Amino acid sequence: MMIVMEQTATEEQTQAVLKKLTEHGFDIHKSTGATKTVLGVVGDTAAVDVRDYEMLPGVSEVIRVSDPFKLVGRVFKSDDTILNIKGVKIGGKELVMMSGPCSVESEELIREAARFVKKSGAKILRGGAYKPRSSPYTFQGLGLDGYKFLRRAADENDLLVISEVMDREQIPEAVKYVDIIQVGARNMQNYTLLRELGNIPKPILLKRGMSATIKELLMSAEYIMAGGNHDVMLCERGIRTFETYTRNTMDISAIPILKKLSHLPVVADPSHGAGLRDLVIPMARAAVAAGADALLVEAHQDPDNALSDGAQSLYPEQLDELMSQLKIIAPAVGRAL
Repeated sequence: MMIVMEQTATEEQTQAVLKKLTEHGFDIHKSTGATKTVLGVVGDTAAVDVRDYEMLPGVSEVIRVSDPFKLVGRVFKSDDTILNIKGVKIGGKELVMMSGPCSVESEELIREAARFVKKSGAKILRGGAYKPRSSPYTFQGLGLDGYKFLRRAADENDLLVISEVMDREQIPEAVKYVDIIQVGARNMQNYTLLRELGNIPKPILLKRGMSATIKELLMSAEYIMAGGNHDVMLCERGIRTFETYTRNTMDISAIPILKKLSHLPVVADPSHGAGLRDLVIPMARAAVAAGADALLVEAHQDPDNALSDGAQSLYPEQLDELMSQLKIIAPAVGRAL
């Protein structure tokens, strides 16, 4: 529900409406424009009689919002959200690259990766400290040491860090060492984890589940924002279809759809989206052309011997090639790199 105040409404009248909403247990998102104030009401408003609010002094109109994603959608906030993370802005004109290996394998290897990632022009170092793997017998990550190695390697090269958490117990560690917390596809609908992430002051990158609809992705982001954390990015990383040639099917169309429905930044992950190294660069180019605000690309100095996802990881020289190509594509769609 959205309450639009009259242009001549006084601050006292606005506060009276806010008081009534609070007394009824609603959360309010207040937006003050050049000519009027809009109160976005978050909560179960189905039983509310809008006339109770339309008759209050200073109220112009009461509008019911049909979309279930109130905070994520553009009804309450029409302007694009731009996240400023230690000077790196995601969601504005600049196209941001996040790159690094799938997992942190050793301190030496992640330091080497940070150096070639920085050299390529990327701003954010990626790497998994905890790895959700389909088999319990494959490499599961270095855990807390992985976070520490990431942080040191990033600091040495003036990079930010993005890494995944798999459960609530890992959040305190991540908050200490990581700049952006990633929620993987398998945890997109782990609502207990999402609620907990809504309580922390860290940007969240939320990946689309492998069989999730766009609406389900937006509703998962709503869980985080409803908890109070509005620094959220949506990530398209491919979905599972009947196609067997690629690991997943990269849904490029999801990028402009998400940009239309939501004000949140949209990140594309072509590495998981295709699952094959020779497809990553074409999918990355397409994602940027479709409107992605940032890319999450796996790169490894020796992908043939990587402990996880080597087949979809770029060689350092391929990452350099991709960045060179994006410098041509980005200006054509109003971006800078």
